[in-house]
Amino acid sequence: MMVPETNMLPCNGEMENGFCKEDLSDIEENQEELDLSSHSNIGKPPRNTTGMRHCISQATLAGASPLESPTQILPLKSSSSDDSGYVPIFRSGSYSEIGPKPNMEDEHICINDLCKHIGSSKGLLSPGAFYGVFDGHGGIDAASFTQKNLLSFIVEDTHFPSMVKRAIRNAFVKADNALADTQSLDNTSGTTALTALILGRTMLIANAGDSRAVLGKRGRAIELSKDHKPNTTSEKLRIEKLGGVIYDGYLNGQLSVARALGDWHIKGPKGSKGPLSSEPELEELVLSEEDEFLIMGCDGLWDVMSSQYAVTIVRKELMLHNDPERCSKELVREALKRNTCDNLTVLVVCFSHDPPPRIEIPRTQRKRSISAEGLDLLKGVLSDI
Repeated sequence: MMVPETNMLPCNGEMENGFCKEDLSDIEENQEELDLSSHSNIGKPPRNTTGMRHCISQATLAGASPLESPTQILPLKSSSSDDSGYVPIFRSGSYSEIGPKPNMEDEHICINDLCKHIGSSKGLLSPGAFYGVFDGHGGIDAASFTQKNLLSFIVEDTHFPSMVKRAIRNAFVKADNALADTQSLDNTSGTTALTALILGRTMLIANAGDSRAVLGKRGRAIELSKDHKPNTTSEKLRIEKLGGVIYDGYLNGQLSVARALGDWHIKGPKGSKGPLSSEPELEELVLSEEDEFLIMGCDGLWDVMSSQYAVTIVRKELMLHNDPERCSKELVREALKRNTCDNLTVLVVCFSHDPPPRIEIPRTQRKRSISAEGLDLLKGVLSDI
């Protein structure tokens, strides 16, 4: 009996059972932030991707082949040679829903044209945008005040736009102190704050709290912020070092977040470092053509949905209708369907006029080697059939 031809090749090596066998250290903050002012070096990769989580699902995206690998670690870098002429555009959509709670305490902001919004006096030389999600608790005062004033605090800071990171940190401190000093506001009210400031191709994510920013990069979900829950390892260590305690996941038995603006009934005197921090964590990256959209949402979304699942939904929806507002609504609808227990606010920011392209997974032919002994054994088996 003839043996069918195969791609198996003889192997002359050793056989067994018949077969052949990212984080750069930060430099000083002042020098680091000078890079944002001129935008002349926007092709460089981001400095810090420590702690960023990258995930990829096996879901089929609008007819594309299933992705083979369940998990993949990807650097947050853009290619200066391939993307040197790339300039992102900004379009966004948002949707909010009160959910099962008796009151709506979320606020958000979407500014697709920052230059037009703040005027020409700040001397911005490139297109810009600003987005924010503010998840309030203990009333709406803190979230509403922060939504109305945080951007102004950033652009009015003396370090803007030459040292943007310092301006953002100063703005968070100013907003937090204002919540303590403004008599018309309830100083027991608090809010998380998640913002995205984009200047040219450079995007800065600032987060204090448990809202989350997720980048959609050719169908892959890349988390750009950390959830500041009291029982996460880094926050737990910080809280306990500063004399705080965690009861059943709550900071001092009162608050389910480890960082927030306001909540002055929990914080100590102004200027002191207490367990409840208003300091944001910042993440910088340079956008490339592979970066398709950004999802920003409060914890009401992420409590019932993974980052990768949200990216999969948004990408599929954009390929159908290319409308970021409808994408936001679909995420809220899905979270309600999954019985979220909180208010819901979702923003979707697209970086191109066009919908995401179809993902084509190339089929690769794998060649395996077999030893001469293994080949003889196979011939014997086939000849007996």
